Amino acid sequence: MAQDRADFYAELTKPAPPPVEMRLDFERAALVVIDPQVDCLSPVTWGGVGESVVDHEMVANIGRLFEAAKRTGIPVAVSPHYYFPHDHDWMAAAGAKHTHKPGIFDRRPPAHDGFAHPGAEWMPEYEAHIEDGRTIICSPHKVFGPQANDFVLQLRKRRRDQVVLAGLSAHLCVDAHLRDLIENGFEVAVVRDATAGATVPERGGFLSARVNYRWLANALCTTDEAVTEFARTAGAWAAQPAAIASRR
Repeated sequence: MAQDRADFYAELTKPAPPPVEMRLDFERAALVVIDPQVDCLSPVTWGGVGESVVDHEMVANIGRLFEAAKRTGIPVAVSPHYYFPHDHDWMAAAGAKHTHKPGIFDRRPPAHDGFAHPGAEWMPEYEAHIEDGRTIICSPHKVFGPQANDFVLQLRKRRRDQVVLAGLSAHLCVDAHLRDLIENGFEVAVVRDATAGATVPERGGFLSARVNYRWLANALCTTDEAVTEFARTAGAWAAQPAAIASRR
């Protein structure tokens, strides 16, 4: 069974459609991480997604992406998932029944700030990166996609239209953010080993998401590839002023 699972997660030898190259521009790029919170990435609340999180070494890989982006100066944005008490009065919460009804991601009323449920907090491994005064912490998305928060606005205001996308979960919030970004004219590369999906009898959620990523995203890459690309684009940008000056 372990070998079977490894085959499921392996890179494809003849992917369809064929892969295309997406080259980052330092002045246009941003790292975006969806739901880097305890309720997503802690063993306490993994449920069906934990197996995929472990297979991808996802917690460590997201940490590497944070570190690389901060080191090279590429902006980082976080789109978190929060529910305030009044959100639980919704009459049609079926779309988020796995998060909304159990009470995860709960915060106290906005006027009082703070978390009603510790699972809504950032993963401790990421807190220093997120709370450094430079990370864009968007208002919360309420279901799966960013339509209800200021995610797209925050990126547009900074003229960042190339997104390296990671987080949870592959077949829900990451997929929904990807689709909205594509519809809004962004270029998006999904980091496939920095996301994960639920495992169900029908098959893994990550695998179904990866099919969509192949057809929707501009690129599908690994954490190693994203870290290398961050360094390349930062280096190219740093060298640009001298190159321009030499032509004058």
